[in-house]
Amino acid sequence: MEKTKSTTILVVRKDGKTVIAGDGQVTLGNTVMKATAKKIRRLNEGKVLVGFAGSAADGLALMERLEEKLSKHRGNLLRASVELAKDWRTDKFLRRLEAVLIAADKDNMFLISGNGDVIQPDEPILATGSGGDFARSAALALYRNTDLDARKIAEEAMKIAGEICIYTNDNITIEEL
Repeated sequence: MEKTKSTTILVVRKDGKTVIAGDGQVTLGNTVMKATAKKIRRLNEGKVLVGFAGSAADGLALMERLEEKLSKHRGNLLRASVELAKDWRTDKFLRRLEAVLIAADKDNMFLISGNGDVIQPDEPILATGSGGDFARSAALALYRNTDLDARKIAEEAMKIAGEICIYTNDNITIEEL
């Protein structure tokens, strides 16, 4: 079976606002299979924004696990992320999941992977997925050199990523804290 390529997920925080953006494209081989996929969600009663890159079923399963960890650790995103990453790396079932999560609340943002990674960026911008490097680069340039707010930075960076990355489209979903 051909590898599914999909997704650009971007988080930007500026002036007390946290924004997550995700495109809607899912590509199988050289075919766009879907243009309107929703890859971002709100967890923990809307206080945490999460996006996934990779397999949809795996990303959604990991979001459910993160929701459970958030509940167990009373909304502490750092603790929940570390516990998820530990489980993901050591659990026989979870180890097979092929996705990467980005999770953010009003104070933190993390990239969480099955390798046990819980990465917090130096600057308040984080991205993953096929077009993640393009979106992150554009967002960093806009963050450092303009007065745009977090939402506008995310919108513009995602548009730029969509112009460069063939696995990213301009059907962008945005959530804000």
